[in-house]
Amino acid sequence: MQLQQPHVVRLETRPPNIEGKGEVNQRDLVRNCLRMRPDRIVLGEIRGGEALDMLQAMNTGHDGSLTTVHANSARDALYRLDTMVAMANLNIPERAIRQQIASAINLVVHIGRLADGTRKITAITELTGMEADVISMQDIFVFERSGINQQGKVCGKFRATGIRPKISDRLATAGFVMPAEMFEHVKLIN
Repeated sequence: MQLQQPHVVRLETRPPNIEGKGEVNQRDLVRNCLRMRPDRIVLGEIRGGEALDMLQAMNTGHDGSLTTVHANSARDALYRLDTMVAMANLNIPERAIRQQIASAINLVVHIGRLADGTRKITAITELTGMEADVISMQDIFVFERSGINQQGKVCGKFRATGIRPKISDRLATAGFVMPAEMFEHVKLIN
């Protein structure tokens, strides 16, 4: 990422040298970035125990932070996060992990690779809390495929589900007002 804002610090992982020393992993970077008192943390793909560190950072006043994870759907992304936190080997109860996820994450933006090889946002899903031991979610926008055009491209429409996300009030307080009609409008994508 090439962020053009002032006060941006980039940290990168490093493999161990030939003697097996000097490794810097993502968990180290997340923990060390917290010492810099960041407003936001942007972490590239998470694949292991750093998921726990990222969730804890998101739950301790670093709103607006984000990361990526590979998964087949928004729901699967949460399952993967759950599994990766378990990879930290801290024996945290599953319910506690899920509560951390539900508390830390507001939205999941799922990007899928379509049959024509292109990538499109296929769903924007809001996490709404917990119901028993399950994280509750609701789709805000979804991409509905309608077929393939003459050029072999997937056609469809990106549509609102009619649900206004709970986070819209927090965004409005921060100065990002989203008009109510955007949650009712259907937009065609070719």
